[in-house]
Amino acid sequence: MYRNDKVIRRYSEPFKLKILAELTTGKYTKSELCKLYSIAPTTVNEWIKKYERKDLMNTRVKVETKDEITRIKALQKEVEQLKKLLLKKDLDAMVDESYLEVAAEKLGYKNIQQLKKKLNTKP
Repeated sequence: MYRNDKVIRRYSEPFKLKILAELTTGKYTKSELCKLYSIAPTTVNEWIKKYERKDLMNTRVKVETKDEITRIKALQKEVEQLKKLLLKKDLDAMVDESYLEVAAEKLGYKNIQQLKKKLNTKP
């Protein structure tokens, strides 16, 4: 046997539909059918997608306790408060910068840096 020789399996349409029908009845789980017929689970998932049988796909159920839900809501509220504080801080910085620009202009300085330099020098 050569190194590149692979067994390529081709499944007929009736076989694929039979597997999906067996899965629908609930007699076997997907993993049991895969073991029974030596089919990869990803192959069965592809058939489910191909035949648009989303009812057979695994569904995720998220289970949370009341404490977890309360904690998540509290954290979300805190994040919103922090966002508002950050926005306020940014706006305050912009206002301060604008005041400095106006002050520099009124006092006859070319830019804010000259005003700051003048204010930082000690007589």
